Amino acid sequence: MKHPLTNNYRLLISYASFWAVIAIINLILQVIWYDVPLTYSLLDTGTNYLLYPLLGSSIWYSIRYNSLEEVTIGRLILFHFIAASLLCGIWVYISYAIYQPFISGNNNFLQNGLPSKIFIGYLMYVIFLVFFYAVNYYQSLKEKIKKESEYKALIREAELQALKSQINPHFLFNSLNSISSLTVSNPEKAQEMVINLSAFMRYSLMHNEKEMVSFSRELENIKLYLSIEKVRFGQKLNAEFEIHDHCMEAEIPNMILQPLFENAIKYGVYETIEQVTIKTTCVCDGNILKINIVNDYDAGSIKRRGEGIGLRNIRKRMEIIYNQPDLMKITDHKTSFEVQLIIPQKQAVS
Repeated sequence: MKHPLTNNYRLLISYASFWAVIAIINLILQVIWYDVPLTYSLLDTGTNYLLYPLLGSSIWYSIRYNSLEEVTIGRLILFHFIAASLLCGIWVYISYAIYQPFISGNNNFLQNGLPSKIFIGYLMYVIFLVFFYAVNYYQSLKEKIKKESEYKALIREAELQALKSQINPHFLFNSLNSISSLTVSNPEKAQEMVINLSAFMRYSLMHNEKEMVSFSRELENIKLYLSIEKVRFGQKLNAEFEIHDHCMEAEIPNMILQPLFENAIKYGVYETIEQVTIKTTCVCDGNILKINIVNDYDAGSIKRRGEGIGLRNIRKRMEIIYNQPDLMKITDHKTSFEVQLIIPQKQAVS
């Protein structure tokens, strides 16, 4: 950790200004109030409030490498007593070397002032010691908070990446199985599906490092995903969109919608021979973007078991990103399944 006075110019200026003001006040009081000769007052003020603060800045190093947590109290007191004695001796020696040319004929002033000078030296050491311990504590606290923040950010990023990594392999596995089947029964559809899958995976990789994307970009990706599934299911899959134009520039977490559509297809399209409609609506309400995805399903063919992995991942991602636990709402209407995402925006969408 660098010296706070050289690493923080605002603190250095405040430090210098404080002692300059104290020196001026002391000088005025001595000359005007106590009628001390100007020469003596300048020497006393200069050595007490200018020279000592300069030498006292070195006390930082004595507390920096002797922390309260690492050293016993007895050893700490002994160390600082020795350090205070050395610093006080150097300060008194320099002070009297400065005094000599100006008051060499007044030895009484030098001798009578020695005890008080030594006492002031130890007292100033204690004051500086408390000051630098406070600064050290404050800087350590700031570094600790910064490291904790960085650590939390790394954990958050790792959690998000882990959640997102569970999405693509599952979808890719299903798609490759379908392509394998189509290569025999319908090579043209297999080729179309490979092209669409390639574009979809390119989008996924491209935005893997970016947590947020525009809703319009995510919507394009969803339509690409549905075109892949459309090759597999044909007329069984029907997708409808009702999107307000001013919602297109809203920001949402990337790849947040694909698991919802995958879930709708898994529990709706897979389990019936009838056409299933997946309807997506999106509205903006001030700083809130609301996305609703509703899909039909045959209540007699499947038994709901609560949230699957995909829905749990979305709920967890939303909670990590926005620090709110209730941004995804799930409603089972017995013949249809509805998921609503509530996505806060930094500023109102207009």
